[in-house]
Amino acid sequence: MATLRVVSGSAKGKRLKTVPGDSTRPITDQVKEALFNILADEVQDISILDLFGGTGAVGIEALSRGSAEVIFLDTSHQAIKVIKTNLETTGFTQKAKVIRGDAFQYLQNPSKFGFDLIYVAPPQYKDMWEKAMRLLDAKPELLDDDGQIIVQINPIEWSDQSYMHFVEFDRRKYGDTELIFFEKPYEELEAPDVEAED
Repeated sequence: MATLRVVSGSAKGKRLKTVPGDSTRPITDQVKEALFNILADEVQDISILDLFGGTGAVGIEALSRGSAEVIFLDTSHQAIKVIKTNLETTGFTQKAKVIRGDAFQYLQNPSKFGFDLIYVAPPQYKDMWEKAMRLLDAKPELLDDDGQIIVQINPIEWSDQSYMHFVEFDRRKYGDTELIFFEKPYEELEAPDVEAED
């Protein structure tokens, strides 16, 4: 497996540990760099929910580039241990909360609302991204009105879905990794308050 590093920011060049086995969906440094080139300054001072933390590489990259806080979730004891080690290595322990738990249960009973970015990169080929999106759609207040959801999957996992509260606004493919970007639709955000007439 290729070595993971922090690509840019205050922890640039720090090496990150990886999770043994195939229980996580690692992101390559190339894809990670492309992702953060897209996000650019949008990562400054934001709150992030990383639903399937894995190595913590995405959230740690965001912290390195100026994000305010990241909540990492993972069910794997090994993944949680790796995330904590990587946070210590990069010096971001105080800006992160690491929860060992089921992402789907968390989405039904979250500890926080109004995230600026929600990252969804579950283990491959299990339709887990679709389940996560449906649960997010049932609790749109999890995402700030100006926020975005990013789904990381293998392109062959994609199937057309429609949501009440989110629309796809961008999609990028890098080899066997595809990033799909969702936001709240403009018309939902701009809906005027209807007042009863006298």
